[in-house]
Amino acid sequence: MESTMRSIGETARACGLSPGTLRFYDGAGVFVPAVVDPRTGYRWYADEQLPDARLLARLRRVGMPLPGITRVLTGSPAEARAELDAHLRRLEDGLTDARRELSAVRALLDSRECPVPMTRLTVPAPALAAALDAVRFAAPADAALPAVAGIFLDAEDGALHLVATDRYRLAVADCPAALDGPPASALLPTALADAARALLADAEEAELSFDGDHFAIRAAGRSLSGERVPADFPDYRRLLRHEPTHRLTLTAAELRALPATDGSTTLTATPAHALPGTPAPTALLVHVNHDYLLEAAGTAEQLVLELGGPIAPLAIRFPSRADTFSLLMPIAR
Repeated sequence: MESTMRSIGETARACGLSPGTLRFYDGAGVFVPAVVDPRTGYRWYADEQLPDARLLARLRRVGMPLPGITRVLTGSPAEARAELDAHLRRLEDGLTDARRELSAVRALLDSRECPVPMTRLTVPAPALAAALDAVRFAAPADAALPAVAGIFLDAEDGALHLVATDRYRLAVADCPAALDGPPASALLPTALADAARALLADAEEAELSFDGDHFAIRAAGRSLSGERVPADFPDYRRLLRHEPTHRLTLTAAELRALPATDGSTTLTATPAHALPGTPAPTALLVHVNHDYLLEAAGTAEQLVLELGGPIAPLAIRFPSRADTFSLLMPIAR
């Protein structure tokens, strides 16, 4: 039985997408017509394409990105379900982010009427020193990047998160903390963070305080204070939602033996390195800055590299330090 053909306008009305949107998905190779008239360029769609067109419309309404839509439409049922689950997690994470931002907005509105309460943190000094050391390499020295120029401290009950980024790499480390007061955060200028690190030598415990734009630290009978950077640090939590497809485990010797060409190192992942439930291409190549990779590895004897694609950030993790990891942006070759 020969399939009935529909014009782009008829198909648009049947699936709830506009003709312009169908043209866009055709150009992107996501949903192509069954026939294109070589003379007029008119697009014609077969009846059996309507279920996919309606599915595409639903995926578009929930904001699924193009690569995910493609995997749902062309992948196996298991791959399609995995993509739906991953997108649902992204949506739930986005809702969590929205709640956090609205909570911060409410706090800012409240601060217009009432003084900002002081927050105090008590942390093990060796753990704080180790966390500062772990992220220091990613703190930018360029004052032209005021929104990230320093080390960001993000305090909540039970943990102090330390973050540094120069927009090419990002480092995160945590240390345990006892919180007295509301959650607080501050971007410390790099010089102030370095001075605070020096204060921790031979100390067992440190007390940190956040009072509006003022930051202070006390350890082993010595104290230091300064002003935070007057800028809103980027939402680093979104960057941490890395979705790897491959994992490589390397020793320090193997990492340092990787060849470098024009300052970059090529990481190769084969299907043997693919994580369960993820599509495995024949080979995945990622190019990264060689020096940045070595700096992120630091003195670790073993590390785990997580790859999510040739243009996705590379995650660098450490089996011996679960509370520390880095993200490194790939470079073009």
